[in-house]
Amino acid sequence: MSGTEHNIEFGPYSAIITARGGALRELRHQGRDLVVSFAAEGAIPDYRGVICAPWPNRLADGRYSYAGRSYQAAINEPERGAALHGLVTAAEWELREKSGHSVTLGCSVEASGAYPAGLELTVTYSLDADGLHSAVRTLNAGTGPAPYGICPHPYLVAGPSPLDEWTLELPAEEFMAVSADRLLPQGMRRVDGHEFDFRAARPLGAVRIDHAFTGIIRGQDGRAAVRVLDPAGTGVELEWDSSWPWVQVHTADKPTGKDRLGLAVEPMTCPPDAFNSGTDLVHLHPGESHRAGWTIRALS
Repeated sequence: MSGTEHNIEFGPYSAIITARGGALRELRHQGRDLVVSFAAEGAIPDYRGVICAPWPNRLADGRYSYAGRSYQAAINEPERGAALHGLVTAAEWELREKSGHSVTLGCSVEASGAYPAGLELTVTYSLDADGLHSAVRTLNAGTGPAPYGICPHPYLVAGPSPLDEWTLELPAEEFMAVSADRLLPQGMRRVDGHEFDFRAARPLGAVRIDHAFTGIIRGQDGRAAVRVLDPAGTGVELEWDSSWPWVQVHTADKPTGKDRLGLAVEPMTCPPDAFNSGTDLVHLHPGESHRAGWTIRALS
């Protein structure tokens, strides 16, 4: 069953936003796909384009403690024993505001045995000549403090060539090593001398990545960007503001089926399993809100 969809346009850009997961279903520039899309019907594959909150990535065993209480989230990645990508990826987000080039959707999280407070989330997608600008604002509408983290989950498409031939620029000095079986944190490593060093743009080749990066190299305005370029001369950039100290990058490797269709680039406010480690965790108090923004634009 498909949720309500919202089409927005500006100049050479067009996008489709779906109520399912508050997701970016399609983004095109002059008819060229900038993200891996998905069908209007059925489940969203691989979390493409969804908003992941109130935590990004994996929560080990779905368990954590906060403010003296224990919580248990549902395990939705049973093969790794993890609660993956929060509580709103399957939610039907409601329309809050719409114009020809912009749409705002919202959804709620209720306090439960999985999470300590009620949240009100809104996501705005807006097109202009510079690309698709997106922002999520989250309000703690409850009566007590709550841990919080977020990420968007687009898969970028540089052009028609295979992903192995794309050139990647990733301005990050460190990455989080993870266990082979569960992809859970095992400490930080520098990218110096490692195959994950893409600070200077170079072809991806056969490198497989599904890791969180930090030590982000930013401009004077506090913004940073990942860029991927196709040998055909096209490309795409995802730029994020200073609200996100982390970025997850994934080469979309699949053991079966269609492999390496795009490059997942996910700005994150905190790393995997932050509800247990506390690393870069946002603590939202009643009445407080958090905002974070990002932009996807064509390079050609």
